[in-house]
Amino acid sequence: MATSSSLPLWVWLSPAFPVGAYAYSHGIEWAVEAGDVRDAASLRLWLEDLADHGGPRLDVCLFAAAHRAAHDPAALVDVNQLAVALAASAERRLETTGQGTAFVAAARAAWPCRPLDAFGAEPVAYPVALGAAAAGHGVALDEAGPAFAVALFANFVSAASRLSVIGQTDGQKLIAALMPRLVAMSVEATASDPEALGACAFRSELAAMKHETQYSRLFRS
Repeated sequence: MATSSSLPLWVWLSPAFPVGAYAYSHGIEWAVEAGDVRDAASLRLWLEDLADHGGPRLDVCLFAAAHRAAHDPAALVDVNQLAVALAASAERRLETTGQGTAFVAAARAAWPCRPLDAFGAEPVAYPVALGAAAAGHGVALDEAGPAFAVALFANFVSAASRLSVIGQTDGQKLIAALMPRLVAMSVEATASDPEALGACAFRSELAAMKHETQYSRLFRS
């Protein structure tokens, strides 16, 4: 059961929070164009690879690192610089910094907290912004991490639904099936060492690069 202290997190992770998450597909739009993702089964395989080896796994690790560093401004800035540097393509960088910078602006206005003051004019990675805010408002990492992981993948499933790969019911079934994997991933991320982070979902990174020049597209990534 969510505690009252975790309630702000559910507001931040809502599609209504103004970060523009609906505009990004994390390369899934190109994967659909290329035929890699064409139905619920192939989408599940794609998302499982992202959870086990891809950029979203890094994001959950970076979220945890930011949460742990939230009350040390210099350490938090270091985590943010690492997060931006780990973006492997222009669209990956846009995806994380576009949402992160928008999150900081909205949170400072409505949900201010000391950790958010560590960020200056530089771009802020989305998982770092959220992790810092969660810690600043006293949301425990063991609650915040799984919620962030599920929200990330729910947005990917939403993108696939809008691309007509799956329907809404199949999308909910897929999120439910992924839930144990995402919770386990977030638990592992809690103990991760930021200095050892890396990803190897090469097809997903190629999808992001190919999407930059995709002729017809709905999404920004």
